[in-house]
Amino acid sequence: MASRANIDGDHKPDHPPKTPPPPKRPVSPPRPEHQAPPGAPLTTTARRGVALKDRRAANWVHENAPWSPAKAGRQVTAQLRAWGHRPDEPALAAVLGELVSGVLQDGGRRISVHLSDQDGQACVLVLSHQHNLTAGHAPDGDDVLARLSAHNIVSSCGTDTGEDGRRLWAVIDL
Repeated sequence: MASRANIDGDHKPDHPPKTPPPPKRPVSPPRPEHQAPPGAPLTTTARRGVALKDRRAANWVHENAPWSPAKAGRQVTAQLRAWGHRPDEPALAAVLGELVSGVLQDGGRRISVHLSDQDGQACVLVLSHQHNLTAGHAPDGDDVLARLSAHNIVSSCGTDTGEDGRRLWAVIDL
């Protein structure tokens, strides 16, 4: 009779059935139905963040202090030398002094200095992390840009203000 119960399916197993193991990685979400056309901008915000690709870069954070321009100048000069460049040190120190002094006026607690090089030129960008600046109430930087353009090693320079503070930048011929 016991064998008949197994055939009819009345017998309950002593252990639960074997379950398949969970997947090893989560299932990826479906891809969007339409792709952006080639050459379309990658961001749709009004102000694009700093992006460096295919080049060497370095950055430093400094406090808002009177010695920050000189310290930033020494760090940038040392980094350019490490990369094999021989910059005009007095002119580079003067340019860095103008850039850093310009953003120190914004009154933030810290600033950051960003450096990259390419094709015998270096781009130095100094950012004040003063978040409450707005385009109408921030120093315009025209005075700093006028002083920067007086240096022979500066090929271009600029400024802008956004949510993360004011940026001053200069492209320097090495």
